[in-house]
Amino acid sequence: MRLQFYKYQGTGNDFVMIDNRQDIFPKSDTKLITTLCDRRFGVGADGLILLENDNMSDFNMDYYNSDASQSMCGNGGRCAVAFAKFLGIIDSETTFRAIDGLHKAKIIDDVVTLQMHDVSEVREKPSYSFLDTGSPHHVQMVDNLERFDVLKEGAKLRYGLYGKTGSNINFVEQVDNNSFGVRTYERGVEGETLSCGTGVTAVAIAMHKLGKTDSSEVHIKSPGGNLIIGFQQQNGSYTDVMLTGPAKMVFTGEVEW
Repeated sequence: MRLQFYKYQGTGNDFVMIDNRQDIFPKSDTKLITTLCDRRFGVGADGLILLENDNMSDFNMDYYNSDASQSMCGNGGRCAVAFAKFLGIIDSETTFRAIDGLHKAKIIDDVVTLQMHDVSEVREKPSYSFLDTGSPHHVQMVDNLERFDVLKEGAKLRYGLYGKTGSNINFVEQVDNNSFGVRTYERGVEGETLSCGTGVTAVAIAMHKLGKTDSSEVHIKSPGGNLIIGFQQQNGSYTDVMLTGPAKMVFTGEVEW
């Protein structure tokens, strides 16, 4: 069977996108999912996104990590919005469904602003913070981020501290009052990605909670590019959380299975 796909990336976080409004994709075939995401034997991507019909919103984003596990993906959500616009499903604004519920978003040219879920709890530990921004995130400040061994230290924390379920691990270095460098070890990919949308959102909120910044607009530099996170803080909770950055189509093609 031949399958048309589209390749998108958001600050280097890349995805195989499939228009699944006709329910053509065999979701139970986890080997197909992992093969499509494989960079040697498939298309190559951090994850697979199926864009589907939804009765309560413009579309549903069914997201799979490259190991076929499922989670919320912020950059994936931004790319799904760009894909939906390309398909003519939406214009400049949308509401869509993901694994963690409904999200609103806006797109101007190739820049997408995605509303993330509110965050009511940030667990502060002596050397790190932990919070959930649609996916669980460990946030830890380090020195010399550029040379930091993200793969080794990320895997150690992902499995050693959080067990089989795991957590995404974000290593952070402050640049100035409202900007930070971030590198992320992502569970499901089991390695470092060039960018992580839920991760940079977690970092921005954690840095504000820790008093590292007093700005409600935080700029994040990831290896794949720059993202902006805006929010409001009310009674200890973070609301109106917005993730903004580019989302672009890279190429399209067909695969056989």
